[in-house]
Amino acid sequence: MPQLSPVLQQATPVVATRGEGMYLYDADDRRYLDFTAGVGVTNTGHCHPRVVEAVRQQAGQLIHGQYTTVMHDRLLTLTERLGEVLPAGLDALFYLNSGSEAVEAALRLARHATGRQNVIVLDGSFHGRTMGAAAMSTAGTRFRAGSGPLMPGVAVAPFPHAFALGLSEEAAVAHALRGLDHVLATVSAPEETAAIFVEPVLGEGGYVPAPPGYLAGLRERADRHGILLVLDEIQTGFGRTGRFWAHEHSAGVVPDILITAKGLASGFPLSAIAASVELMGRARPGSQGGTYGGNAVACAAALATLDVIRDEGLVANAAEQGRRLADGLRKTAAGVPAVADVRGTGLMLASEFRGPDGSPDAALARAVQQAAAERGLLLLTCGVHGNVVRMIPALVVTAEQIDEALTLWSDAVAAAVR
Repeated sequence: MPQLSPVLQQATPVVATRGEGMYLYDADDRRYLDFTAGVGVTNTGHCHPRVVEAVRQQAGQLIHGQYTTVMHDRLLTLTERLGEVLPAGLDALFYLNSGSEAVEAALRLARHATGRQNVIVLDGSFHGRTMGAAAMSTAGTRFRAGSGPLMPGVAVAPFPHAFALGLSEEAAVAHALRGLDHVLATVSAPEETAAIFVEPVLGEGGYVPAPPGYLAGLRERADRHGILLVLDEIQTGFGRTGRFWAHEHSAGVVPDILITAKGLASGFPLSAIAASVELMGRARPGSQGGTYGGNAVACAAALATLDVIRDEGLVANAAEQGRRLADGLRKTAAGVPAVADVRGTGLMLASEFRGPDGSPDAALARAVQQAAAERGLLLLTCGVHGNVVRMIPALVVTAEQIDEALTLWSDAVAAAVR
């Protein structure tokens, strides 16, 4: 009897049969408050009516128009609409299916455009599971162990994780930028470094926002050395952090290449890289393409997603409800020493669990996450040590649903922490 790969690890025992807004339902019609959003994908909630209608209409007109063979209007319209939200100057787009593919495409473009081999990534980063992206991921050995030899030419610089370093945010930024300068002086010479890849908020690495000033420091060094700054906004983009792009929290910083996926199409496979026409034009002919990239139905879903985000004010809602959620998480943590840190921005928040000796407590984080699932609240863990529980609800979440989640969360923490 065929079965799914036994290597796949399920975060919850739920078998979902339908979804509606913030909720998933199983075969017994039990309702679960979904604070995973398909790992940050369903930013407009499950089966938003406008997304569903756009998909239905498109599926009856054109399902697949392979975009190196023929163009289709949904692709062209999406490209025009993304120009309304992308940073100034990023006026060329290349579409793919997944975040990992987009990272690989950005890497290839950076090497072609600069003629340089090396890239710098940050400690705790996650960029995907394909071979190049895995070589660039340092959020845990599970993403790379047993896959070697991995792609060469990757150097790792510190990330300004103030809590882990035991420093103020300002001191952590100074520490991380000194570390980057050290890497450029000892491991990857500037003239051999094509790009710096950075998540504005570490995702799998533990939901750690880059403090103010850090991205500006990266931008300054990239400009000084002729290195491209690549922002991986796969999880943070499309309003997740209370700004349309997370890097907008760092005023004046504009990337050379921006990577987006996840929330782009409300659950349909679609990703993209954006750069200037001049930079994108430096890619070698034939290096960009793919069978399914820019699929017509996925593009229709993305267009509807953009409409919903704009018309329902979801970026502002993410900021407002994120503050409410963060306040509630901190109230729960105040009476629980095992919750060592609460952090994040917008609707990208996390609680870190540590033992009495200060060591990461992955077992407790897992116990709390499972206790929450038993109570009807779906969550995920993350972090290099697996000791962080993250909350990433859809951007349509209401204040009442935030409060519902916080009650279930508090109960789960109390049940697991004895």
